[in-house]
Amino acid sequence: MTTIFILAILLLGFLITFQIAKASEYVAVLKGEKKTFEQNNRINGFLLLAFLVLGMAGVYWCNELYKGKILGEAASDHGVDIDRMLYISIAITGIVFVLTQVLLFWFSFKYQYSEKRKAFYFPHNNKLELVWTVVPAIFLTVLVGFGLFYWYKITGDAPANATVVEVTGKQFGWFYRYPGKDGVFGKKYYKNISDAKDNSLGLIWDDKAAQDDIVRDDKLMLVVNKPVKLIINSRDVIHDVGLVHFRMKMDAVPGTPTTMWFTPRFTTKEMKEKTGNPNFVYEISCDQMCGKGHYSMRGVVDVVTQAEYDAYIIKQEPKYKTAVLDKLKEAAPAADTTAKAIAAVVKK
Repeated sequence: MTTIFILAILLLGFLITFQIAKASEYVAVLKGEKKTFEQNNRINGFLLLAFLVLGMAGVYWCNELYKGKILGEAASDHGVDIDRMLYISIAITGIVFVLTQVLLFWFSFKYQYSEKRKAFYFPHNNKLELVWTVVPAIFLTVLVGFGLFYWYKITGDAPANATVVEVTGKQFGWFYRYPGKDGVFGKKYYKNISDAKDNSLGLIWDDKAAQDDIVRDDKLMLVVNKPVKLIINSRDVIHDVGLVHFRMKMDAVPGTPTTMWFTPRFTTKEMKEKTGNPNFVYEISCDQMCGKGHYSMRGVVDVVTQAEYDAYIIKQEPKYKTAVLDKLKEAAPAADTTAKAIAAVVKK
């Protein structure tokens, strides 16, 4: 019903525009082409000025209305730097935008067609061309420099005390792997991946380093004011780890691990108080179209204190225990029962 309503509005708009155009043609025939042309020029000139004033006012109003309300304060140290970079970019491009648009619309109004004015032919000016080439190049170089600086900072080596977490994307969800007591991730092999065998990451169980690894799919736990390094993978198609509150983003590519690091500034509890939203949660989302369920590929990030993080990790069972040891224990009684049944048959 909504689609039909929208189509009806578009059709009505087209008909109105068509009728106005036809009416303008008839008026031009009656009044004379020249007089109509001059009149249209004046009208268009005033409309352009009105559009300029209303447009600038609208931009300012939207900025004041939504400033700081959509994303809020950056929740990571790197996010603060990225916000600063964006503000600098917006300031530079904003000044250029205002100047060029004011000149464009003002010139369109002031220098509209007039019989008393003759167009001036301006073929070439080396100094002017040098200015409008070199000046933008300098500003763009500065902006690109900012981007490269922060990019290498984010993707460079993390501090030695950083918490390391592996994030793996799949259609359409996330897995989070934490190293066990040994602090080392175990080996994995993509051919070992099997949801039926509860080995969603393809861990190699013969590797002792893998036997204490913790794998979760409910939420990503981070420690406030402590660097965290994410090792990012995908087990099927290209995904993208999007952490909007932390201003971080990195592709998850099958077979090619990527990394990034940052330091969370506020716990989830603190953000609830800052935003005044008791239901606030940090979010991890897929920022790369990855299939029909892409919209649902969202997860929760919980930022806690070091003590809360340690308590959480202690409570978690290694994936090796739940996927292998527990199943072996379940299989043992069944095997004993079968053996006893066979022995009974043999005795008979």
